[in-house]
Amino acid sequence: MSVPFNDTILKAAKGESTTHTPVWFMRQAGRSQPEYRKIKEKYSLFEITHQPELCAYVTKLPVDQYNTDAAILYKDIMTPLTGIGVDVEIKSGIGPVIHNPIKDISDVNKLGRINPEEDVKYVLDTIKILTKEQLNVPLIGFTGAPFTLASYMIEGGPSKNYNKTKAFMYTQPEAWFKLMDLLADMAIRYTHAQIDAGCKMIQVFDSWVGALNAEDYHYFIRPSMNKIITAIKEKNVPVTTFGVGASHLIEEWNQLPVDVIGLDWRLQIKEAREKGITKTLQGNLDPALLLASWEVIEQRLIQILDQGLVDHNYIFNLGHGVFPEVQPATLKKVAQFVHEYSANHKSQL
Repeated sequence: MSVPFNDTILKAAKGESTTHTPVWFMRQAGRSQPEYRKIKEKYSLFEITHQPELCAYVTKLPVDQYNTDAAILYKDIMTPLTGIGVDVEIKSGIGPVIHNPIKDISDVNKLGRINPEEDVKYVLDTIKILTKEQLNVPLIGFTGAPFTLASYMIEGGPSKNYNKTKAFMYTQPEAWFKLMDLLADMAIRYTHAQIDAGCKMIQVFDSWVGALNAEDYHYFIRPSMNKIITAIKEKNVPVTTFGVGASHLIEEWNQLPVDVIGLDWRLQIKEAREKGITKTLQGNLDPALLLASWEVIEQRLIQILDQGLVDHNYIFNLGHGVFPEVQPATLKKVAQFVHEYSANHKSQL
């Protein structure tokens, strides 16, 4: 007997009534799972993502283990950049390293356009395996946002202050906007291909955009984000945006045509609502709390859920990604608690 498709997260994203609060975890695939660590002894991230059957297994594993209401594709935000001519390498212990960093408009002009069916066919094949054969929950596809991708491309790798990126933005605006437009086009083509392959929801990760103030975000970033999200919405799937340390940009995000705004742990859900945010909110347990005692975790879960459950439009998640030290049993217990606590609350309404 087939298991019915669980579309709870899609309903919550649209603000529709649900029987329980949906839950998933950023970076839920891999990292803390012993099965994944065993795979990583043999294969790199690059090698895993290029083997669709193996990548599908890694993607589905947390759904089976934690009973989450969504899967998120196992891959890196840097994945599509090779398709436009970026020489990127994921170095263990460092992160993405760019061997041909962007210095001026001539470097931007050297970049091409992605052809998803050729450049990231392995990603699309993974999606098809998951959505046609394996999952009974929606698969979330994703893309990096232009600022975050540009920060790696300009800095040459991870950065703590993004000085080179912001200097490029301020001193070479023509090159900056051309780069933003090119990355927006890449994100659109990439996410459209993911949706066509079977993804039911898209998250746009602007992980490092919190480095900007609201005025600069509005002028330098929002046009490209608006372009991306508007284009994704044409495919009739919900869209989430998320950044770390970016609570000061929430009013800007609220002006975008997104369905869901992801919060990190720095801004409470009730504070976001007090700022006039009516869109679906996603978040926002501090991942570090997963190392605390269950009594401490449960207390914080109740606090977050009581705020989220005021409205239908709420999705539970962490305020950032799962890190390796977290025990899988803890994530399973969190998901179970969120499901049971919210179902009990909703049944009493």
